[in-house]
Amino acid sequence: MVATIEYIEKIIATYGEATEANLQTPARRGNVVVLSPEIADEVMITGDLHGHRRNFNALLKTADLDDHPRRHLILQEVCHGGPTYPSNGGCMSHTMLEDVAKLKVEYPDRVHFILGNHELAELTDYPIQKNKQMLNLLFRLGLQQVYGPATEKVREAYFPFLRTCPLGVRLPGGVLVTHSLPERVDERSFDRSIFTREIDPVEYYKRSSVFELVWGRDYRPENARAFAELMEARVLINGHEPCPEGFSTPNDHQVIIDCCADRACYVILPLETKEWTQAKIVERIQKLV
Repeated sequence: MVATIEYIEKIIATYGEATEANLQTPARRGNVVVLSPEIADEVMITGDLHGHRRNFNALLKTADLDDHPRRHLILQEVCHGGPTYPSNGGCMSHTMLEDVAKLKVEYPDRVHFILGNHELAELTDYPIQKNKQMLNLLFRLGLQQVYGPATEKVREAYFPFLRTCPLGVRLPGGVLVTHSLPERVDERSFDRSIFTREIDPVEYYKRSSVFELVWGRDYRPENARAFAELMEARVLINGHEPCPEGFSTPNDHQVIIDCCADRACYVILPLETKEWTQAKIVERIQKLV
């Protein structure tokens, strides 16, 4: 059953408000949100969700932002995955993207949705196939199930929201949170100016540094070290990679967190800590109940 005109207009308006909230985030510096003890006590960092509704709800319950007014929340990668509509097999994860936009509007200064490769794929129609299924097509079918002839208007509304998502979040103590890391930074140059300058919209549609940042899967110690040094970070916290145990440490500089399976994890880090190490962060990782 297609949604009412009033509901569709509300979703479109929400994406518009969330886009503006992305741009007006007080702690945003270029395309990075820079957190400090002056504006927050702690930050909850989560991993890929891919439409996993139970985990998403559990994370929000754990974050409990209303009762923790100085806690920030970092979310990433909600598109593609989770339940489907029985009538056409369309992916329902578009509803989670809508919920993220609502969260950004409700907590504009404290919720940070960083750009991931699956959101970039939705923005640019970059095809992603998994288990012999085109995830972009399933996502589109999900939108059509709910929005019918207004599907394109809804898509046009969430494009600016995705384009304005920060590329990362920087924490005191040398922590950088991004969806992933580019490949072969130890062997070639990487344009780190994407974190500080205005990104030309054309760059989202090319194999640019934005693409390399969110799609990279080079977890060699040399590469992670090179990227950390380039970004002046001690520890990199990422998503992107499935983790059977809910998190992994593929090298001495990275911590990968995963929230899209039964063994989902998260970590809450206080912002007063002067220096973080991988070991200290791993000690604070919690299983999502």
